[in-house]
Amino acid sequence: MFAVSLRVLRRAPRLHFRLQAMASLSIKNEPMFNFTKDSPERKQVEEALKSLEGQCEEVPVVIGGERIFTGNCRYQVSPYDHQTKIAKYHLADKELINKAIDNAMSVRAEWERRPLEERAQVFLKAADLLSTKYRPLILATTIKGQAKNIWQAEIDAAAELIDFYRFNAKFALELVKYKPIDTQESINTMDYRGLEGFVAAVSPFNFTAIGGNLAGAPAMMGNVVLWKPSDTAVLAGWTIYKVLEEAGLPGGVIQFVPADGPTFGDTITSSPHLAAINFTGSVKTFQHLWRQVGENIQRYRTFPRLVGECGGKNYHFVHSSADAESVVNGSIRSAFEYGGQKCSACSRAYIPESLWPTIKSRLIEEHKKVKVGPADDFTVFLSAVIDDKSFGRIKEYLEYAKSSPNLEVIAGGNCDDSKGYFVEPTIIEAKDPKDRIMQEEIFGPVLTVYVYPDNDYKQILQLVNETSPFALTGSVFALDQKIVDEASQVLRQSAGNFYINDKSTGSVVGQQPFGGARVSGTNDKAGGPHYCLKWVSPMAVKETKVPLTGWTYPHMKE
Repeated sequence: MFAVSLRVLRRAPRLHFRLQAMASLSIKNEPMFNFTKDSPERKQVEEALKSLEGQCEEVPVVIGGERIFTGNCRYQVSPYDHQTKIAKYHLADKELINKAIDNAMSVRAEWERRPLEERAQVFLKAADLLSTKYRPLILATTIKGQAKNIWQAEIDAAAELIDFYRFNAKFALELVKYKPIDTQESINTMDYRGLEGFVAAVSPFNFTAIGGNLAGAPAMMGNVVLWKPSDTAVLAGWTIYKVLEEAGLPGGVIQFVPADGPTFGDTITSSPHLAAINFTGSVKTFQHLWRQVGENIQRYRTFPRLVGECGGKNYHFVHSSADAESVVNGSIRSAFEYGGQKCSACSRAYIPESLWPTIKSRLIEEHKKVKVGPADDFTVFLSAVIDDKSFGRIKEYLEYAKSSPNLEVIAGGNCDDSKGYFVEPTIIEAKDPKDRIMQEEIFGPVLTVYVYPDNDYKQILQLVNETSPFALTGSVFALDQKIVDEASQVLRQSAGNFYINDKSTGSVVGQQPFGGARVSGTNDKAGGPHYCLKWVSPMAVKETKVPLTGWTYPHMKE
C-alpha cells in the first residue's frame, strides 16, 4: 500500500474490469491517502462528516430488495458522544428472518447459475464505487459510528474492503482455471458450485471491511447470504449494502437483517437450509453457535460449514538483540491504535531486563504524546471504545490492576464515560507472567509487560506459547537470526499471523492472509487465495468419449 493524492488518483485510469479481461485480471492493493491538512481528500471527508451532523438515519431490514420497517427499533450512537444517535435501525424477528431465508432460497439457483465472471463484476463495480464516489461517506460513517480516526477508517473501510472485493475476484478466477488431467478416453472438468443452502454472515463492529467481506465473499462464489450487521456498526454496514445495490447486486442475494443476536442465531441454526456460518466476534458466541449446529445436525440437508474469527491475546516477544526503538513504536501502535480493539492488537509483551530501562522510559515518553479525543478530530491517535459494555469491562481490568500486588500501572489507567466511552492508553508491569491480565482478552488499550532475565529467553518462549488459549497474532523482535529461527519454531502454533521485527497488527489483503487457530478461530485466511474455496461445493465431472464394450477385466481371463 502507498499514499497518493486524490488529484493523482482521479487522473489515473479508473479500475473498471471488463468481462473479457477477467481471465487475466491483474490488480494491486488499493492506494491510500495521507489526509494531510487542507488536502482535497481530507476536505471531502470533513464535508461528509458535516453531512451526518444532526442526522439519525433510519435503517430497514431488506428482504428480496424490499425495505421493511418493523417498528421494533434500536439506536446506534456515536461512541465518542454517546448522546448522539446516528442510526435508528429496525430489527427482524424470527418470522421475518425465516422469510428472509425463504426468499434467499427462492433466488439461490438463478444466482448460483450465473457465470463467476458476471457475479464478480458486481463486486468489482462496488470496489470501484467505494474507491471513488462513496469513499468519503464510508469513511465518515466509520469515523462517526465506530470511533475510528481518519487513518484507521481509511485502511479499513476503504482500502481493505476494496481489496477484499478485488482480490476475491482475482483468487476466484484463478481457482476455476484449474484443469484436471484428461485421458484418451475421457475429458475431466471441475464445476465450482455454490453451497446448497444459505450462508449466515455475522459481522463485528471493529472492521467495516469484515462486514462487507463476510457477506460478499460467499455471495461472489454463488451463494445467498443473510447478513446480520453488528448493532454498533449498522450505519457503515448499511452504506456498504446500498453500494452493492448500486453495483448491480440482485435483490435476495444478500438479505440485510439487523436482528437481536440470540434471535438470529436460534433461527438460522434451526433452518434445514443452513449451509454455512461466516462469523467474526467473541469466542463465547461462536462456541454457542457451534453447539447449536451440533444439536441440530440431523435436521440439515448438508453439513454446515463453520468459519469463525474470535480475537486473540496477542504478544510481542522481545529478545536482548532487538532494536529497542522499533519495539517502542511498534508496541504503541499495536496496543493503542483504535483503542486496542483490533483482533490482532498486542496486549502482552515480554521484554528482557537489559532493554527494559530504555524501553520503559521511551514507552512512558511516547505515551505522554498520545492524544485521545473525538474521532472526527483528525489530530487524535485514538478515540472512545465502542460502547458501555466494553467500557465497563475494561474499567474492571484497570481497577483490578490498580489493586493487585502483582501489577503496577506505569502509565495511564484512567477512564471517563461522561460524554464518550474514553479509556486512557494504559501500560502495566506484571510480576507474575501467568496473571489473568496476561491471559485474558481485554479488547481495549491495555498493554501488560513482563520483564524477564535475558538468559531465560528459552523458558519465556515456552511461556509465550502456553500462556493464552488464543493463537491469532504474535511478533518476535530480534536482530539475531538464530534467535528468530528458534523463536519461529517454538511459537509455530502460537499465531496464525506471525511477525518478525514488526508489530502484531496490520495484515494486508493479498499480502498477509488473516486468521488464527486455537480459540482464535478456524484460520480460514480471509484475504488469501484459499478463502474462496470455503464457499463452494466442487463437482468433478468425467465425460467419457469411448463406449464401454464389456464389463470384465483382463485378470479374469483363464
